[in-house]
Amino acid sequence: MLIAFDDYPVHQTSLPLGQAGSGNPNHYDRFWFNGFREDLMFGVAFCSYPNKQLMEGAFSLLTEGRQVSVHASGRMNPDPVDTGLGPLRIEIVEPMRVNRVIVDAPEYDIHADLLYTATTEAFEEAHQTSYAGNRLLMDVTRATQWGTWTGSIEANGTSIDLGTGIHATKDRSWGSRLSPGTTEAAPMGSGGMLFLWSPIHFDDECFHFLVFEHADGTQWLHDAAMVPKPSGPPVRVGHVDHEISWLPEHRRARFVTLSPHTIDADSMGDITLEPLMCFQMKGIGYGHPVWGHGKWHGELAVGSDAFEPADLDP
Repeated sequence: MLIAFDDYPVHQTSLPLGQAGSGNPNHYDRFWFNGFREDLMFGVAFCSYPNKQLMEGAFSLLTEGRQVSVHASGRMNPDPVDTGLGPLRIEIVEPMRVNRVIVDAPEYDIHADLLYTATTEAFEEAHQTSYAGNRLLMDVTRATQWGTWTGSIEANGTSIDLGTGIHATKDRSWGSRLSPGTTEAAPMGSGGMLFLWSPIHFDDECFHFLVFEHADGTQWLHDAAMVPKPSGPPVRVGHVDHEISWLPEHRRARFVTLSPHTIDADSMGDITLEPLMCFQMKGIGYGHPVWGHGKWHGELAVGSDAFEPADLDP
């Protein structure tokens, strides 16, 4: 199947660009955004699974202690450049610079017209590949970028104007990773992992740290960088130590201290992170009992949910 972008000399395999380079059913291509200020946070997710012929997306807003979401899932558009499904659409106004997000779900009283504008260059994280025995769990490229949102949101019966702009984080990732909709396979057993992902906004620069650890605490990926504003290449940091103070009997942090060091092992000073609000990632599909990632719901399915995070069993 040919698409318009096949006219550009950017092919990486012998296949047309509309086809994944492998037949892995877990192959995916995802947009992920958040936006936040002291009184609200929202998340946006949109993903294509070409080998499943499936697309899905979600928008979720947390404000005044209540989180509302709209979810969509359906057959993938014939042209993969068409990143719209039901009430959700993501437009690439300027690649790696400007995106527009439109949400129009009148049946759930959720609307948004948002413009993301980058304030840094994109940071290509270290490539992320992980196995459980001989089973591939993850083989992913991720680009993280900082920016601002302008525009408006209508939800929870209120209208919100983002004014001159609020903080934004963008995550573009692609490759393969396990999803709940995967064909049945032998169970992998328990073990779990720790994933810390910390893109931080400062006035004149941004900081990023990520680490993956196995259940025994051994790290299988570590990366960190300082990212200048408004332009300039990211500068990798030598190493970041992390310490988490957990809430008693919770898998939720009371605070986290990051201690970055230069390539020469000199301390760069500590960064302490404390939670301001609790945005549930299930609002954009992560671990959602119905709208979990990679599941087939039919040609087009749209739904919504609402909850108060403080009332949930942690």
